[in-house]
Amino acid sequence: MTTAAPAKTKYEAIIGLETHCQLNTATKIFSHSSTEFGTPPNTNIDPICMGLPGVLPVLNQKVLESAVKAGLSLNCQIAPYSKFDRKQYFYPDLPKNYQISQYDLPIAEHGWLEIELIDDDGNPIDKKIGITRLHMEEDAGKLVHAGSDGLSGSTYSLVDFNRAGIPLLEIVSEPDLRSGKEAAEYAQELRRIMRYLGISDGNMQEGSLRCDVNISVRPVGQKEFGVKVEIKNMNSFNAIQKAIDYEIERQIEAIATGEPIVQETRLWEEGSQRTISMRIKEGSSDYRYFPEPDLPPIEVSKEQLEQWRSELPELPAEKRHHYEEKFGLSAYDARVLTEDKLVAEYFEAAVTANANPKQVANWVMGDIAAYLNTEKLAITEIALKPLVLAELIQLIEDDTISGKIAKEILPELLSKGGSAKEIAESRGLIQISDVTQLEAIIDDVIAANPKKLEQYRNGKTKLQGFFVGQVMKETNGRANPKLTNQLLGKKLKG
Repeated sequence: MTTAAPAKTKYEAIIGLETHCQLNTATKIFSHSSTEFGTPPNTNIDPICMGLPGVLPVLNQKVLESAVKAGLSLNCQIAPYSKFDRKQYFYPDLPKNYQISQYDLPIAEHGWLEIELIDDDGNPIDKKIGITRLHMEEDAGKLVHAGSDGLSGSTYSLVDFNRAGIPLLEIVSEPDLRSGKEAAEYAQELRRIMRYLGISDGNMQEGSLRCDVNISVRPVGQKEFGVKVEIKNMNSFNAIQKAIDYEIERQIEAIATGEPIVQETRLWEEGSQRTISMRIKEGSSDYRYFPEPDLPPIEVSKEQLEQWRSELPELPAEKRHHYEEKFGLSAYDARVLTEDKLVAEYFEAAVTANANPKQVANWVMGDIAAYLNTEKLAITEIALKPLVLAELIQLIEDDTISGKIAKEILPELLSKGGSAKEIAESRGLIQISDVTQLEAIIDDVIAANPKKLEQYRNGKTKLQGFFVGQVMKETNGRANPKLTNQLLGKKLKG
């Protein structure tokens, strides 16, 4: 009698994200220095962000407005009373040796956002991810290591304080994520929301959006969390997904071999596609928080809160549902069209001009998107306006021009603009849909090809395509294809 092998333990990942979102205010969070990206090192600095003696910070009103609007958009409770705190740590790029942040009384708490995942059949699956808190803080400077990409192996380091004092929102999720795919989608949805609000460009390559991942694994069914590991240094959504997937496998393998998992910070190494240990993770007690004495508490009145709430735009998740339910678009189409707020506004303007939503979606996602990619343009920079796109689609639907002709005149509309109908007329491209005129052309084509006609009538019915081609040739592609096929079908049968 053989003994059955013990069942293999199944594990699940518990994932939460801490996201730093850089606000696009013109000046820093507590001073008037510029926040412009790409300026020479140590030029966007001042006594306040450098922490010189005798200076006092003053909160940028726009930062508070952005924080509240972000909190509302993430379905958070906005605190009527919050405060700033000093977070103590010592690093060369932190000029004051402390960071002004928020600790126990953040501006927003207890929210959620909805992510949309697409299953293998193309169906949308919605999932709510909890938001623990959102708070305001200042950024630190930036270290540039010479002779190596990182501190290890470098010959010396330089510090650039331009980034010190840049306003940040830190958004902490609940540990509701279960895979790299979910985490990447959460980060992308967060960026969409910030862009729709107009408070951040969310550019990961420039550091405008930075995500740290907290991840642990546990046997399925176990309530207690495993040992948490933090991963840093991910500059793309693809890297977030890959780093998480790698770390899940690393932790499961470590448990299986009896290797202890320690609470630490690890870095994602893009070249080797792995995480590597950086340092043992600090606890909050290491930062010795205390209330910031130079800044008064923040109070948001009900009137001010409702004013900012009234200024919120329709957000990506709302738009996706709207497009699917009202316009009958697929989950995929709705997702693509709402990725960029400007594209969504363009699409809606064309639909408002009575264009068929599905046809607008096809043009925007197809030929127009290809042109934008090739020319490196935003949709607001093309000459083809939404009303003209609606006109073009209407010309196709009422058989004034064919889809093929529409594609011929599209390049001129994209680069120069103008009226679709006027361009088609000036080029002699208006479709021939007059039955009498088409019948005369068809009669001439049939008369000129007696052998092909005989072959057709002997059973080679695929030759109808040949006759359609000849009619198109005679009319320079202007014959109405549908009507041409109908008329040919009758005449070829005799």
